Amino acid sequence: MKSSAAAKPRARSRGRQDRKSQGEISAPRHASARYATLWLGLGLVVATIAVYSPVHSHPFASLDDGAYYYANPHVQAGMSWAMVKWAYTSFGTVTPDVPDWHPLAWLSHALDADFFGREPSGPHDVNLLLHVLNVLLLFLVLQRATGTAALSAMVAGLFALHPMNVETVAWIAERKNLLSMTFFLLALAAYGWYARKPRVGPYLAVVVLFALGLMAKPQVVTLPFVLLLWDWWPLGRVAFDEAGPALAKTRLERGTQAFRRATSTVSGEEQTAKSEERSSGEKRMANGEWRPLSLLREKLPLFALAAASCVVTLKSQEAAGGINQHIAMAARLGNAFVSYVRYLAKALWPVNLSPFYPHPGDSLAGWKIAGAVVVLLAISAAVIALRRQRYLAVGWFWFVGTLVPMIGLVQLNRQAMADRYAYLSFIGLFLMLCWGAADLAEQRGLSPIVLRVAGCAVLAAMALLTYRQLGYWSDNLTLWSHAIEVTDGNYLAENIVGSMLMDQGKSDEALPHFVAATEMNPADAQAYMAIGTYDLQHGEAAQAIAQYEKTIALTDDAVRKNLWLRSTTLARLGSAYRQAGRYDEARRSFRQALEINPNDGQVWLALGIVTAQTGDNAAAVEAYSQAVKLQPTDIGYLLLARALERSGQSSQAQSASEAAQRISRNLPAAQQKVDAIFGGTAPAGSVGRQ
Repeated sequence: MKSSAAAKPRARSRGRQDRKSQGEISAPRHASARYATLWLGLGLVVATIAVYSPVHSHPFASLDDGAYYYANPHVQAGMSWAMVKWAYTSFGTVTPDVPDWHPLAWLSHALDADFFGREPSGPHDVNLLLHVLNVLLLFLVLQRATGTAALSAMVAGLFALHPMNVETVAWIAERKNLLSMTFFLLALAAYGWYARKPRVGPYLAVVVLFALGLMAKPQVVTLPFVLLLWDWWPLGRVAFDEAGPALAKTRLERGTQAFRRATSTVSGEEQTAKSEERSSGEKRMANGEWRPLSLLREKLPLFALAAASCVVTLKSQEAAGGINQHIAMAARLGNAFVSYVRYLAKALWPVNLSPFYPHPGDSLAGWKIAGAVVVLLAISAAVIALRRQRYLAVGWFWFVGTLVPMIGLVQLNRQAMADRYAYLSFIGLFLMLCWGAADLAEQRGLSPIVLRVAGCAVLAAMALLTYRQLGYWSDNLTLWSHAIEVTDGNYLAENIVGSMLMDQGKSDEALPHFVAATEMNPADAQAYMAIGTYDLQHGEAAQAIAQYEKTIALTDDAVRKNLWLRSTTLARLGSAYRQAGRYDEARRSFRQALEINPNDGQVWLALGIVTAQTGDNAAAVEAYSQAVKLQPTDIGYLLLARALERSGQSSQAQSASEAAQRISRNLPAAQQKVDAIFGGTAPAGSVGRQ
């Protein structure tokens, strides 16, 4: 009895010693794992900043950056309660002509305006920092979910350096894309926290982060769908095949396990904890707690949020006329199938990238659509057949599913596809490629060193391509000239190149681009407006009037969508009538422009000039007063002083003249321009909107 009693403490002592010994062994491994994760994360940050650092010196993009930032009066007013109210209640107005509801993106731009004003470098830097944050979040979320730091780093590296993501980072207007991804990844991290031990706190975190993501940009509306995929792999919360609950033990597939043995940064202690989590998961699946329907019910609040976001998005687009009703559903479906394949091709061979890809309409050949359908069905069948390699199905359906809101079934504007839409969806393809490569390497018996070298080579190639693509964004004329070279029928690029050449005073070089745009798209109202401006600048008022009237006619059936274009065209039409001496028609056109946008000081000034030329000085005083109230200029005050003097209001005229003196940098030159206007020698467009 004594010996037996004495044996027990010794046994317990040996057990404690064994556990102590195991702890001593696992501690260095644990520290090594943390250091490896730290170094991998640091490497991702350094590589991303190194490749994207030139963006600091980039200008504003000619497309949308004005409406979203530097020409948006609400944003430039900075952060205030009025700005917050506008951000949450605006569905798009004339200034800016932006239909989407994304209040957090607006607030982010307003903060930029407080810190950086109208300088582009600050907002560019913020975009880059958000991209770096997203790279780190993706790496850490994957590493936590899969236990494999090396493969997670490779996925994050592809996300960081793939050329398709240049558009999102280099375009200030795409701040919404970056912000929504940040909240998406945070929600994914919170869901992993919830899945390990389901309770209210983590679940509320998922809901709140999802809501914030939707308020940044509704493209993350597919999060509930992604979480169902995440349940299957890598969380192992559900099984749909014959192996049943036993698959919860193998959360990572064979390739992952083989690769981890050679490259893992997870300590023995962490592996034990993860094993316990998987065992707990198996028990809960056996009890029916993680059956598919249970997981679906679990996400009903998230699906409700997604549905509400869809309603708000559609209503905001409808309110601003953003939904293109002129493309038939058959054409939209055909383009959707072909675009999926084009996205796949650009994921593997990212060249000939453009900020705009024209929609083909009904011009797609039937064999192209059929071929695209065959490719998509073949890949889908393959990943289902290989369902034991769960990462294949999860990656593929992540790619397909997250692109659904942007694939064009509900057509917005006239783009066929967009590089920025790949920012979220390509993560699925990167998962497939990285885990698939590890699996294949294990099957072929390749050394992990070979896989590492190949991975580094791929990332280096992507970095070079991204750096080159970023170079196109360093200059707007270069960017859109490149777009003309690498796409067919790109009437938008032709328009933008022509407009920039006009701004540089190269109107003769610009005209062929506008003509090409009308040939590519006979319904391109903006190109006709530009041709009219060319004619007006060359003294051809009658031809300019014809072009402007054509522009107005082409937008009559889509007034809400073309408010800015109509306002600008009516103002320029007024200038053409004024040049032709048709003052009454000029006044009517200016007033029509102001009905759309009453906050344009230049149009008020032009209205005052043509009103004064008809002899109605009282009405001219009213128009000039509104002009200097909105946009104080020396010419505006001098014109106001002239009209007041002719109306017999000498004291008020003197006050206006003094105001002109206070703000003028060259009063004699301003006075000469005013005298030239009424002497008949002022060039067309020297004052007022052209």
